[in-house]
Amino acid sequence: MTTRKVKPTPRGRRHTEAHRTDHIGWLRAAVLGANDGIVSMSSLLVGVAAASIAEGGLLVTGVAALVSGAMSMAAGEYVSVSSQSDTERADLARELTELATQPEHEHDELAAIYVARGLSAELAGKVAKQLMAHDALAAHARDELGLSDTVSARPTQAALTSALSFASGGLFPLLLTILTPSRWVVPVVAVSSLVLLAALGALAARVGGAHAGKAALRVGLLGSMAMGLSVAVGSLFGAGL
Repeated sequence: MTTRKVKPTPRGRRHTEAHRTDHIGWLRAAVLGANDGIVSMSSLLVGVAAASIAEGGLLVTGVAALVSGAMSMAAGEYVSVSSQSDTERADLARELTELATQPEHEHDELAAIYVARGLSAELAGKVAKQLMAHDALAAHARDELGLSDTVSARPTQAALTSALSFASGGLFPLLLTILTPSRWVVPVVAVSSLVLLAALGALAARVGGAHAGKAALRVGLLGSMAMGLSVAVGSLFGAGL
């Protein structure tokens, strides 16, 4: 759900605001994982089916790919986001040292940022002084480094979200493969997966406040290219077996 932030109004009333950026941490990993699960699994399955592999071999391949793909997504996302988190901590540690050893320079640096945003030099100096008196590190993290709780790196959350979303997306074409007669696997899995990809792209775009149609078309085209190439390769190697 969207986080609701309470803000005071000029007359003392309070209201809530919903912000799209509150979704950014989990939304990126979820969409990436689900898309990768659908595209990877459907492409693999239609490619193997096009090679005329026996039904048992096709299912074993699908299950193995689902498990290994989910683990790979989790590991890759964890390593990637951990690197980002390490960089953020290093920047904060350096900023903390500079605040302790060069407070006047840090004040001037923060004031210059506010001047660049449109405040007068006098007002910027006062704002910088008050914010640093309240929480100097938070002020510099937010306004100098661009860090906040909303967009900060969370490796474990990203890894779990990616693994679960990949498995959820990849399970769909696998179940279709199980339920569909072997001669119909390629068209049924390909078409159904493209429809799901387009729907997922549109949903993610709407949640993020972007244009749903463009997102659906983008993921649909990329998915069709991936599956088309897989079918071509599968047919080529299948004919040579």
